[in-house]
Amino acid sequence: MRTDSSPGTLPAREHLPAGDAGTPVLDVVIPVHNEEKDLQPCVRRLHEHLTRTFPYAFRITIADNASTDTTPQVAARLAAEIPEVTNFRLEQKGRGRALRAVWSASEAPILAYMDVDLSTDLNALLPLVAPLISGHSDLAIGSRLTRTSRVVRGPKREFISRAYNLILRGSLQARFSDAQCGFKAIRRDVAQVLLPLVEDTGWFFDTEVLVLAERAGLRIHEVPVDWVDDPDSTVHIVKTATDDLKGVWRVGRALATGSLPLDRLTRPFGDDPRDRELTNVPTGLARQLVGFCVVGGLSTLFYLLLYSVFRQFSGSQTANALALLVSAVANTAANRRLTFGVRGRGGAVRHQAQGLVVFGIGLALTSGSLAALNAAGSSPAHSTELAVLIAANLAATVLRFLLFRAWVFPDRDDSGTGTGPTAVAPSYGTTPPYGTNAPYAPLPQRPVRHPSYEPYQTQTDATMRLQPVRPHDTDPGDAR
Repeated sequence: MRTDSSPGTLPAREHLPAGDAGTPVLDVVIPVHNEEKDLQPCVRRLHEHLTRTFPYAFRITIADNASTDTTPQVAARLAAEIPEVTNFRLEQKGRGRALRAVWSASEAPILAYMDVDLSTDLNALLPLVAPLISGHSDLAIGSRLTRTSRVVRGPKREFISRAYNLILRGSLQARFSDAQCGFKAIRRDVAQVLLPLVEDTGWFFDTEVLVLAERAGLRIHEVPVDWVDDPDSTVHIVKTATDDLKGVWRVGRALATGSLPLDRLTRPFGDDPRDRELTNVPTGLARQLVGFCVVGGLSTLFYLLLYSVFRQFSGSQTANALALLVSAVANTAANRRLTFGVRGRGGAVRHQAQGLVVFGIGLALTSGSLAALNAAGSSPAHSTELAVLIAANLAATVLRFLLFRAWVFPDRDDSGTGTGPTAVAPSYGTTPPYGTNAPYAPLPQRPVRHPSYEPYQTQTDATMRLQPVRPHDTDPGDAR
């Protein structure tokens, strides 16, 4: 992998700077639909908490999703009374649509959202965004399902939540613990790259963001939260669950077919320690030899285990072929990722096909050795068979490494046209918000408010006017 960043790629994760005193560091979005009763106490409580505890400039954005009650009037009144509060209105429903619109237009480096019922204790807000401000993580989520979380809710919603997360783990191999908690944050530069890949505009939106981010190798920070269920929640559980399952199927199918360009997101920040030039650390051929030997040793043990199992119900030639085939597929995948540093789905099928050719050569070596052994004796001992196979596999391993290095995963030049371990990180076509070469200054402390306090940002119009982000954002088909 290259150790430098190509033009247009995202900057390395660093302690985020603030452009000036008028730019909020954190933008907390509250998506609402017909929440005239809860909106005002929620915003005032959140504003008081941030004013008291958050050390940087902030903004609270009310995202009204086509409310038909007095929610727009309540939002406008709050925006007029509180300098740090803004609001905008979408004429279509959909929490995901609202979050995409606000996050795409916001200039704050940290973007967050929370549900209007404030079921999550606000003391978790600063721990949620701190890893993003420091540059440690790319996304952060509140989790109600960790051991140290303290949750009060009924058995029905507890069952649905845990069942949904089990489905995500089983179908999409998700490793995060809680996809549905309405308490999440993301870095703005990450959102700019992820959002164009997200299709959902409803409740599955944040689950889709998390799955794509995790598959792309981005770092997700989880914060245990204290959470109390809102008995008056307007969420339609059955419809939401049905739409979520449809989203799981759609994303799972896209991941299985490779139609999502996740290779564009793989390690985009250029700060992976595996990319660094370090002294006394093997690089190039030496590093590949170390990785190949480790993978080869594990593959040999795996092969011998498989051969011993298959040998119980088949002949030596059949057992050898089956064991070698299965271990060859695993060996190619492991060497592709660990030894030669190729990531993403691009070229995976071709690499496996070439690996099968290498497998055929190894099969010829080991099968020929077994044939020679059987010709020398009518019924050789099992231990003798294993010894011959080990020797043949050692010869095949040397040849496999040479073929992998020269043919399957060859080194490319720095032109960016290769798919090997030295390929240039792809360009996203956007300029990093702070520039990859600009010095990173510490975030300015937010002054304590007093009677003569001047607002950070003077707005002539408290209502944000946003353009549609993508064509499907204006699709009236979404029922929410």
